Amino acid sequence: MKATAPAVAAAVLLALGGCASRSGEIDATGGITAVRSACPAVAVPAGTGDVTLFDPAGDTSAAALDVTATMTDVRSTCDDSGEQVATTVTFTVQGRRVRTDAARDVQLPYFITVVRGGSAVVAKRVGQVQLHFDAGQPRAQVSGQATTQITRSAATLPQDVRDKLTRRRKAGDEDAAVDPLTTPEVRQAVQRVTFEALVGFQLTDAQLRYNVTR
Repeated sequence: MKATAPAVAAAVLLALGGCASRSGEIDATGGITAVRSACPAVAVPAGTGDVTLFDPAGDTSAAALDVTATMTDVRSTCDDSGEQVATTVTFTVQGRRVRTDAARDVQLPYFITVVRGGSAVVAKRVGQVQLHFDAGQPRAQVSGQATTQITRSAATLPQDVRDKLTRRRKAGDEDAAVDPLTTPEVRQAVQRVTFEALVGFQLTDAQLRYNVTR
């Protein structure tokens, strides 16, 4: 069965607008709504999930390879019950080294960034995790955690925009087949309330360049 214009608009609103409903709830127009909270999407930006250390620094040949590390098992929990929407991101860093003769600790900086509308960085924090290699062991693993907050009001669509997205349209109306998101002001409003929490290694320009070009 083809979805009606109101059902499609309602689904978009619930996916992007910071509202919430019961899973599988039948919309008054015959559509099915989806669960949505004000929690940001969580991801690792391309090129920042791995880091490679060389000894001596600056020599990126295979002979100079020292330590490699990868960020894995990235998960998030979010509390959106209050005005401050708090997101906690957990992850695991798995490391490997070349020389294994002695015990060694390696500190690796990481970041968590809040991005609004796909491009505007509104907050950033930098932390560190420490890999501990036992003597004779080439591998090590450590868990990390980062947190961030956004205000619920910033992640919620204004009422007038919600009204445009959910307004019932009848067959034959001039705008019955028009997607409200094609309207510039609606699209921009949706972008303003869309947030991402991005986590990755805090790389130098040289390290990022190595990741991109290797």
